[in-house]
Amino acid sequence: MPLKIGSLVDDRYRINARIGHGGMAEVYEGTDIITKRVVAIKLIREDVMKDPVNLRRFQNEASIAASLNHSNIVKVYNHGTIDGVPYIANEYIKGQNLKEVLDFRSALPLEEAIDYMIQLAAALSYAHAHGIVHRDVKPDNLYVMGDGTIKLGDFGIAQNEINEINSINSEIVGSVHYLAPEITLGKPATGRSDIYSAGVTFFELITGRVPFNKQKAIDIAVAHVKEKFPSVKKYLPNCPKEVERIISKCTMKNPKDRYETADELYKDLLKLKEDPKNFKEKKNIFSKIFGFK
Repeated sequence: MPLKIGSLVDDRYRINARIGHGGMAEVYEGTDIITKRVVAIKLIREDVMKDPVNLRRFQNEASIAASLNHSNIVKVYNHGTIDGVPYIANEYIKGQNLKEVLDFRSALPLEEAIDYMIQLAAALSYAHAHGIVHRDVKPDNLYVMGDGTIKLGDFGIAQNEINEINSINSEIVGSVHYLAPEITLGKPATGRSDIYSAGVTFFELITGRVPFNKQKAIDIAVAHVKEKFPSVKKYLPNCPKEVERIISKCTMKNPKDRYETADELYKDLLKLKEDPKNFKEKKNIFSKIFGFK
């Protein structure tokens, strides 16, 4: 059910333009006629809506994200239905997601990546404090604003941590390249599962590659469970030890060996950013003697 340009949704949102077509929804630019702000209207596609799992995920995103209010999380302003079809009115994001940035730039400078990771850790710390596990942390779901602010979006498979722990038949969902080992093993996702995915994201931001890249999804999932997580120094020999330590702690196989909270990760990333020694260019013996770069 495409929306007509100029039409009014819920007597509040004037549709200005169709701006996108995703796997789950049609996306429109709209104007809130009360607040005058520009919003994005996500309308679930009717073919997608026929699958009750997809419908539940769309409604899940609306209800969970609407309960969160943080500068590093895409804000949901409202949600409802249009002729029985669910919609979400959320913050209008101009810019790319981090996956698109990586596709263009291959990898990011360390300082830029750390700044993005600090913001991601802040978003996760806030969500976890409110009992929400995102379960799909990855560059695709991190949006870069014009001023360098990162916003975590796409809470479609997020879940209240209490409900997740009490669920007997939890679905194994999430993107396999970023999936924590315990989820592959059928255990419930927790905040530490998000921390694992954040560690994989950090690795990808600075190396331009995911840690395990095999042809079959099942082989990637098994690698996260059984294979040693690759050292970032394999791809960035001059990477500061503290960066390697943080990534390693995020991506330990046993959740108990990871950061206990995203707030702990946030504090370590801040210390990393504030220590100038981490950003000095390391020189080999010849450059020290002869001045070579």
